Amino acid sequence: MDLTFVLDPDVTPELRAAVTTLWTDVSNAGGAVGFVPPVTAERVRPVADQQIDGVVDGPDRLLLALDDASGRLAGVLFFESQRFDLMEHWRLLKRVMVHPDFQGRGYGAALLAEAERVAREWGLAGLKLTLRGGLGLESFYGRSGYVEAGRVPGAIRVADGDDRDDVTMWLDLRRPAPDGTATGPAQGRHAEHA
Repeated sequence: MDLTFVLDPDVTPELRAAVTTLWTDVSNAGGAVGFVPPVTAERVRPVADQQIDGVVDGPDRLLLALDDASGRLAGVLFFESQRFDLMEHWRLLKRVMVHPDFQGRGYGAALLAEAERVAREWGLAGLKLTLRGGLGLESFYGRSGYVEAGRVPGAIRVADGDDRDDVTMWLDLRRPAPDGTATGPAQGRHAEHA
């Protein structure tokens, strides 16, 4: 697996378009990232722009995973601040996505490990994320050390008669990483700004 991670990239129109395309493709492949397929880029774009604006205007941060072999955007995630002083010691991971072309290569786990490495470097106490129940995502995130911290039954309506649980998961960074180091097992090169 050869990935390059880029934290806080320059937000260009091309990057906005790439994130929108990735988000659309992930959604249409069944990814639980805020939409139900089929969805168009026109529908995703305003939501993607709003998420990216939180990076441009601050205080949110963006992490990219670039596939070295193709140079393509393989994955993204956002570190979202709660914009509340009493919660500045942790971040919410939003829109954790790996493009369907790169599924099954371990890129998702590597992206999460890089997020953990960055969060530990920042001195954060934890990372929180939410997910749509019924897709087995709890076990995927569990393999990266996240534990279920709460569940709201039926809070996400994906279709009439198809309500899913809204599941909250937490990674406690106050403890050492499972391998005893201060960082997780991310693989790939790191670039703070690109």
